[in-house]
Amino acid sequence: MPIESRSCPSARQAKQKRKSHSLSIRRTNSSEQERAGLQRDMLEGQDSKLPSAVRNTLLELFGQIEREFENLYIENLELRREIDTLNERLAGEGQTIDGAELSKGQLKTKASHSTSQLSQKLKTTYKASTSKIVSSFKTTTSRAICQLVKEYVGHRDGIWDVSVAKTQPVVLGTASADHTALLWSIETGKCLVKYVGHVGSVNSIKFHPTEQVALTASGDQTAHIWRYIVQLPTPQPTADCNQVSGEDEVEISDKDEPDGDGDGSSDCPTVRAPLTSLKSHQGVVIAADWLVGGKQAVTASWDRTANLYDVETSELVHSLTGHDQELTHCCTHPTQRLVVTSSRDTTFRLWDFRDPSIHSVNVFQGHTDTVTSAVFTVGDNVVSGSDDRTVKVWDLKNMRSPIATIRTDSAVNRISVCVGQRIIALPHDNRQVRLFDMSGVRLARLPRSNRQGHRRMVCCSAWCEEHPICNLFTCGFDRQAIGWNINIPALLQEK
Repeated sequence: MPIESRSCPSARQAKQKRKSHSLSIRRTNSSEQERAGLQRDMLEGQDSKLPSAVRNTLLELFGQIEREFENLYIENLELRREIDTLNERLAGEGQTIDGAELSKGQLKTKASHSTSQLSQKLKTTYKASTSKIVSSFKTTTSRAICQLVKEYVGHRDGIWDVSVAKTQPVVLGTASADHTALLWSIETGKCLVKYVGHVGSVNSIKFHPTEQVALTASGDQTAHIWRYIVQLPTPQPTADCNQVSGEDEVEISDKDEPDGDGDGSSDCPTVRAPLTSLKSHQGVVIAADWLVGGKQAVTASWDRTANLYDVETSELVHSLTGHDQELTHCCTHPTQRLVVTSSRDTTFRLWDFRDPSIHSVNVFQGHTDTVTSAVFTVGDNVVSGSDDRTVKVWDLKNMRSPIATIRTDSAVNRISVCVGQRIIALPHDNRQVRLFDMSGVRLARLPRSNRQGHRRMVCCSAWCEEHPICNLFTCGFDRQAIGWNINIPALLQEK
């Protein structure tokens, strides 16, 4: 009984301390808004070259860090009060345990846990704050350097490939799962020609190096060579597509995708039959390209082979075998008789036709998943992209290991390289398009918001360095192609 009577006053005293402490916490929380307003007023009164939006963002982030420290400080005070209360209770019971010994002994585990929590909270707060700050600056920079200029809407299904003509007049070509290929005016976005000769998905399109002729590959197991004649319309003034409200990365539902039923492709001239049909594959023809000079063409198929054809006679010249699984892409060198094929077997192969008597092949192994594309650049370099979320830069003189590796957060589809400036455009499954240099340094990300950019998987990219308005084109499974203006000098300066 005497022990209980002595412990009651100490218990009431501890309860009163907790109550007063709870009131102080409520007062602290209620004054946070007033303090934030005071800090903003102080910040506005200071001279700074930072934009007001950036200053407000920084102030908010630093305020979050301050509140984290304040909460930890309050928790520390509460822990100390609990120690004092426990010491008073033990003293009232007639026991003589030193408070310092208690702190170092029985409470050592709790103190260690508290320290660990403090460290983890600080690390989390720092990482989140840094990420938000860096993201804010990168978004502002990307929107200033990479601007959406024109959207090309007219297909009724996803667009697999996009290409730019190499001769005058310069037009844009798209290949779609709706069994058609369309040619567009880059400046006006108007459909100029529709090709309807295929009975399957059109998987790729490439323009002849010197003539108004196109090469398309299809799921109907053929590749078609067809001629087009276009007359470019007079360009009309276009509205600025870059004045966009809303935050980056806004989700958009499929019902907001461009509707192909109301497009202008139905009233454009139609080409119904090819000049030549290349028929030797036993599976889907996934890609095709012209060899230098335009007298031969190469095709890649899901039957695990690539075929080399004579364009004039349509005869099969060589069947390129060796891949263990379906091919995904093929590409030719702009100035030499070289071909590179990529496959689901995680490799890509270099085929050399420069010597008519010897056709050598080299195998590149470095990816862990499907190689979606491999393209040539200037010099002796090849760039490969893969579903393993990496892009690798290779030197043809040393095939054992890549000279640069780019790691991303999503599968990479058909890449393209700006030859003059050595910039790689990476289209991703996650609807992003990122720009890197050949050494693997990230330069920018194309803006994507609630009113512009791709809404579904981006399938392909294509550069057109000479065009004054649009120098990069992308296409995706949202049934549209997009023309971008990339301020390359500013982009490289930011680097």
